[in-house]
Amino acid sequence: MFMELRHLGRTGLRVSRLGLGTLTWGRDTDEHDAADQLKAFWEAGGTLVDTADVYADGGAEYLLGRLLEGLLPRRDLQIATKAGSVPDPDRRFDTSRGHLLAALDASLERLGTDYVDLWQVHAFDPFTPLEETLQALDIAVSSGRARYVGVSNFSGWQLAKAATWQLASSGAHTRLASTQMEYSLLQRGVEREVLPAALDLGVGLLPSSPLGRGVLTGKYRHTTPADSRGASELAAFVEPYLDEEASGIVEAVAIAADGLATTALNVALAWVRDRPGVTAPIVGARNAQQLRAALSAETLSLPDEICQALDDVSAPVHRYPDQDWSTL
Repeated sequence: MFMELRHLGRTGLRVSRLGLGTLTWGRDTDEHDAADQLKAFWEAGGTLVDTADVYADGGAEYLLGRLLEGLLPRRDLQIATKAGSVPDPDRRFDTSRGHLLAALDASLERLGTDYVDLWQVHAFDPFTPLEETLQALDIAVSSGRARYVGVSNFSGWQLAKAATWQLASSGAHTRLASTQMEYSLLQRGVEREVLPAALDLGVGLLPSSPLGRGVLTGKYRHTTPADSRGASELAAFVEPYLDEEASGIVEAVAIAADGLATTALNVALAWVRDRPGVTAPIVGARNAQQLRAALSAETLSLPDEICQALDDVSAPVHRYPDQDWSTL
């Protein structure tokens, strides 16, 4: 098994079609487990590692930097990080030029590298002019501190506005390579506006929580495991996907997995991985064993009839103005 590579959006950057997430690194995942995960990911041909400056208050970046220093060559991985999220209850995001560039310098110091392969704006900031935010991305690339740039948690109109400004305004601007959004069989909201915009603009989608916050693995079908997120302080994060509608989708995934002699995890991951516009789902794992289970999805391609059945059972309701006008 060696992972297939894909171009990130309309760029020359090729990344593994599965990314490694580090949300819990430095908090719930210690250095030993993180090292095991990174080595397993690299041995499977994985290249894209996603982090952020606020994960574990910078601890995830610091831990990743320590591993890059002693475990794997920096050139073998593509490091993606984010900036713009601040631990302030009154203002969650700051994408001003000053904040972003200072955050990037701090990220590089923690990571122990002089550049990141992909630098992402963590979320849209309504209090900062968008052109100021995008100018910070230009500076990051022109200074060599970032090779490519993207956004995260932007709505469809926000993504379209950002990408259009880059194309239409005077001067040379770095085009967005990617957008990172939650996307799974349990959360298909991006299909309304974000995904069509990304496809039209040549922006690659990096799905976060591709396993429906763990629910699509089937672990919550009958009970809540004591060692799961649903039984931890993150229970509120999982709870929205434990309703009756989600249960029906999980059962359909389990039936498909039984028919294909594979796991529900593999079916759910292969489904989102091969959706139009998707470059690489970002998978987080508690340990290397969990990660290897996800990596085994590399060998699975879902039959068309299985994809159609899963599409049907999980189809979101699109009402005006999102539905096909020919049906009105």
